[in-house]
Amino acid sequence: MKLTDIGCRTAKPKDRPYKIFDGGGLYLEIMSNGSKLWRIKYSYAGKEKRLSLGPYPLVTLAEARNGRDEAKKLLRNNINPAEHRQHTKQQIARDASNSFEAVAREWYDHQKDRWSKGYADNILHRLEMDIFPMIGKRPISQITPPELLDCLRKVEKRGALDLAGRIKQTCGQIFRYGIQTGKCERDSAADLKGALRSRKAKHFASIETKELPNFIKTLQQNDARLYNRTRRAIWLSMLTFTRPGEIRQAQWAEIDLEAGEWIIPAERMKMRREHIVPLSQQAIKILKEQQEETGTLNTPYVFPSQIEPRSPMSDGTVNRAIKRLGYGQRMVAHGFRALARTTIREKLRYDSEVIEKQLAHRTRNPLGEAYDRTQFLDERRLMMQAWADYIDAEAQKNFTPHVVTQTITISPSRNNYPLSQTNLQGGSISS
Repeated sequence: MKLTDIGCRTAKPKDRPYKIFDGGGLYLEIMSNGSKLWRIKYSYAGKEKRLSLGPYPLVTLAEARNGRDEAKKLLRNNINPAEHRQHTKQQIARDASNSFEAVAREWYDHQKDRWSKGYADNILHRLEMDIFPMIGKRPISQITPPELLDCLRKVEKRGALDLAGRIKQTCGQIFRYGIQTGKCERDSAADLKGALRSRKAKHFASIETKELPNFIKTLQQNDARLYNRTRRAIWLSMLTFTRPGEIRQAQWAEIDLEAGEWIIPAERMKMRREHIVPLSQQAIKILKEQQEETGTLNTPYVFPSQIEPRSPMSDGTVNRAIKRLGYGQRMVAHGFRALARTTIREKLRYDSEVIEKQLAHRTRNPLGEAYDRTQFLDERRLMMQAWADYIDAEAQKNFTPHVVTQTITISPSRNNYPLSQTNLQGGSISS
C-alpha cells in the first residue's frame, strides 16, 4: 500500500528506527528522535545500495517520488545514482570556484609578463568595466553566447565598435584557456563571429613620399617656433620610425652612441620583445645635440618634459607639433612608420621582411627569440643609414608643387655605411 502525506505526517517514533514503504524502493525511515528521512533502496553491480533524498517534510512525498523516478532512469542507463550525485556536487563546487572572473584573472596572471604594463592594465580595465559586472560571477562553463553578446552590445551602444571587438577577442582567449585547463568545454565567443558591427579600418594619417621634401622644409624653417627638443623628437621619429611612445620614453641608458644602437627593453615594446634600432649618423648627431641640451637636467629621458625633467615628454607632444606645422589632417607621429615602410620598399628596394623586422612587427621566423632579436641586423644597419641619406637628399631639394623630375645620387660610401651591392640601385633616386 502506497504512502499518503497524512500517513507520513502522523507516523510516530518508536524505541528503534523503523521504515514505511511507498514502493519501487522508496521508503520513509522514522528515527527514534522523531526525525523522518527519505531513502531509496536499489541494486547496482549486484550489490544493494541506499541513497538518501533528504528529510520529511522539507522534501515532500511528491518530491521523494520524483527522486526515486530519476534514480530509476539513471539505473536504466547503467549509472549509479549515488556516484552521479557525488559527481554533480563536485561539479557545482568546481563551477563556484571557476567563475568567469576567477578564470579570467588566472589567465591574466599567466599572460601579463608577456605584455607591456600599459597593455596589461588596459586589458584588465576593459574586463573590470564591461564584462565582470555582468557575467563575472557566473560559472564559465555555463555562459552562453547570447549572455556574452549582451555584454558586448552595451559596449557597441557607446559607439566603441573597435573596443567591443577587442573585448570579444580577449574573452575568446579566456574561454580557450578555460578549455585547456578543464574549466569549460566550449568557447562561447567563437559563436559570435559576425554578430558585432564593425567600423571600416582607419589607418594612421601619413604624408606621401612626394610630400617629404616640403615637410622637411617646413620643419627646418620652424615658423611654428617649436622647442628644439620637440623638433629633434620629430626628426628622430622620422629617422628611426619607432612608435611614438618608444620615442618619448627613450632613456639614455638604452642608447650606445659609440656602437650606434638604441636597444629598447621588452617591457616598453608592444610585442614584449627587446628591439634593436640601428642608429644612422644623422640620428646620432641629433642625439648628441639633445644630450648637450639636457645634460644638466639630471634626467634619464632623452626627451624630458619641459615642465618636469624627471618625467618624459607628454603623450601627444609630437602630434601637436606636427599640427602646428600645418600637417594636422595629413600626418601624425605614428605615420612616420607608414611613410618609411612605403618609401624604403619602393625607393630603396629593401626586402619587405627586413623592413618589417625593423618596424618590430611579428614575422615568420622558425628560430628562437634569442636569434630573432638580431635577425637581419646587418641589413637593417645599411637600410637605416640609406633611409637617413634619402631624407638628407630630400631635404636638399628646392621643392615646389610643380617640380620637374630630377635624379639625386647618394654616395654608397657616405658616413662609412656602404650600401650592399644588391642595394646600389637604391643609390640613384628619382622623384
